[in-house]
Amino acid sequence: MVKDHGKRDSVVRTEVLHNCSPCCLGPLTFHQQVVEDKVRLSHSGLLAERTGDSLTNGLVFSSRKVEIQERIRVRVEKELFQWQGPLRLGFTNVPPSARSLPLPLMAIPNLTEQPGHWAAPIPESVCQEGSELEFWVSYGGNIYITSNNVKKHKLIIGVDLSKPLWAMIDIYGHTSSILLLGSEKRYTFNIRRSCPVPEHITSSRVGRRHSPDISSLFENSDESISCLDMEGLSGECNVLDCVVCMGKQATVTLPCGHRCMCNLCTTRVLKEFGNCPLCRHNIRAPTVEARL
Repeated sequence: MVKDHGKRDSVVRTEVLHNCSPCCLGPLTFHQQVVEDKVRLSHSGLLAERTGDSLTNGLVFSSRKVEIQERIRVRVEKELFQWQGPLRLGFTNVPPSARSLPLPLMAIPNLTEQPGHWAAPIPESVCQEGSELEFWVSYGGNIYITSNNVKKHKLIIGVDLSKPLWAMIDIYGHTSSILLLGSEKRYTFNIRRSCPVPEHITSSRVGRRHSPDISSLFENSDESISCLDMEGLSGECNVLDCVVCMGKQATVTLPCGHRCMCNLCTTRVLKEFGNCPLCRHNIRAPTVEARL
């Protein structure tokens, strides 16, 4: 029986407002019911912090199933230097709703010794305060990780892909707080993303990431996004005609992954509205005059 945490003040159940499109993966948060008393969730389930005086009891799970090749992005928000030991990342076939409380103390070895659990420690040098990490399961059943200072690295092999997967994170050791930044899945011609993180959720210790320079889109408007481990994929979302004028070919790929406007309409839409017309992803328009 899962313990009811509905009365806990630390859990915010307000849903994140979003405008979904056919290319949206849906909201992704930490599971708000399957958490220990020593884990505090806030910001609608996007920020998880291990409390108390222990380096353990920091297990959290994704609120929904994750897709193969869906890259989950997290940021280390806070460290506690009195503890040693790295953050652990992984996946599980066991639904969070099927778990009972209290949860095991650690992902490794308490869960990884049981069927349907895969997790690995992340080097402390990679998960320092402010580090942003991406991890995912490939179509070959391998878990990969990359970060803002480390290239793609294989963590684990042999993940069972015959059953649904949930992300599993152990906020362990010197890592005490993480922020879920969303996820994305890369296709040949576009990227599908989870619903965006609200702009007000930023760390007091870490600066905002710089928004991409929109002017660079015009220089690379004919380039498509490369795919990774994409054998057997179908049903990609791709817009061929400009969704604004409906008369020209869509040639500009926005940072959200949508190629949905021609050059002329891109300049005007971003200057006036500042977001993607399909998913409403916020994009800052360039300061230079529109190229007509």
